[in-house]
Amino acid sequence: MPPRSTRAAQALVNLAENDPALASLALWCDIHDAPDETRTRGQTILIGEGFAALPLREQIGLLGHHILHVALRHAARMDGMRRRLGKSFADQTYNLATDALVNEVLERAGHALPRPAITLTTLLSEVLQQDTEHALGRWDAERLYMALVNLDGSGRTRREAYERKAAFRPDIEGEGQEEANDAAAAWQIQITQALQAPGASGRGIGAVLGRVLDLPRVETPWEVHLRRLLAKAMVDTPRQSYRRPRSGWIAAEAEARLSQGPTPVFEPGQARNRKRPRIVIGLDSSGSVSDLVLSLFVAEVAGIARRSGAETHLLYFDETVYHHAVLSAGQCENALTSADVRRDGGTSFHDVMDEARRIDPSIVVILTDLDGPFGPPPPFDVVWATPCASWSVPPFGKVLSLAR
Repeated sequence: MPPRSTRAAQALVNLAENDPALASLALWCDIHDAPDETRTRGQTILIGEGFAALPLREQIGLLGHHILHVALRHAARMDGMRRRLGKSFADQTYNLATDALVNEVLERAGHALPRPAITLTTLLSEVLQQDTEHALGRWDAERLYMALVNLDGSGRTRREAYERKAAFRPDIEGEGQEEANDAAAAWQIQITQALQAPGASGRGIGAVLGRVLDLPRVETPWEVHLRRLLAKAMVDTPRQSYRRPRSGWIAAEAEARLSQGPTPVFEPGQARNRKRPRIVIGLDSSGSVSDLVLSLFVAEVAGIARRSGAETHLLYFDETVYHHAVLSAGQCENALTSADVRRDGGTSFHDVMDEARRIDPSIVVILTDLDGPFGPPPPFDVVWATPCASWSVPPFGKVLSLAR
């Protein structure tokens, strides 16, 4: 293993004196000198040749920037999103989102950053044109990434102009391999201990980090949640049947006849549900859903149809349902690509729920950005699968984020 960085030695000493929480996190990072630019690679911070030429305050800010990248697991989370989204994933845009978050934390903690610097506040106001109040508590890297890649033409122009003005250069690299399952839990513990370090309360990032949504958290992948929900909805659960008496009642009734006693009250038995399970997948193709998100939706529809032996109905909709296809295992891709997709409408969930009622499904999966009226709750389970940063809370069903 390379020796610990000599270029960052003075900045590390200063951190121990002025920001105990950040210094505590630095102990768990591999920090080494490198011949090119300063960057994060997995859990390793590589200190470039230009680092020593910076003023000490900016050295501390830049080092803190990369310590937070490691502690918040940004490289590993970037690898995870790339595996989920495939070729459509944009590494640079994800890096932009993570830089905005860590720089906002450092600036609020009183650290100096090499200028110009991207911050969450300026990114929200200048690019996304969103409210900046309580920004750190409302945005994490995945939500911010999805909001940035879903921008329309004028929004992309604003983003590109902002990147040029801030002289943005990507500075995190993934390691191209799956992270150990307990890594998020380990970093949760390290951050908790860092915030409780002597002298950390109210100083440096100790005064800010506890309010940040982007903190590491242990989560079950949404694919696992979806499979569990589908399995639960389609299990063949016995139901009461008045066509078949309970076996105990038959014995009691026979005994009553022999003894000429009163006939016991009829007790219904159990019957298997012979109805073939059905899944309805609603695919929101409205104008508020980008081509990138729509391609992600299509991939998820294909995956659900392949994994399930249920009868799978695909409903394309915007304000109304305009295409209905029954997906079979061998014809899934053809059914997905044969529809004449409408891309300029609004979104409403009323008609798609009405159509689903006519199909009588075991469960409905709605792939959407949640931007539309929901209507009354239906008599079946509903899963809202969304890759977007949406603040809508459906009045019924379970929401799964495809971003995490």
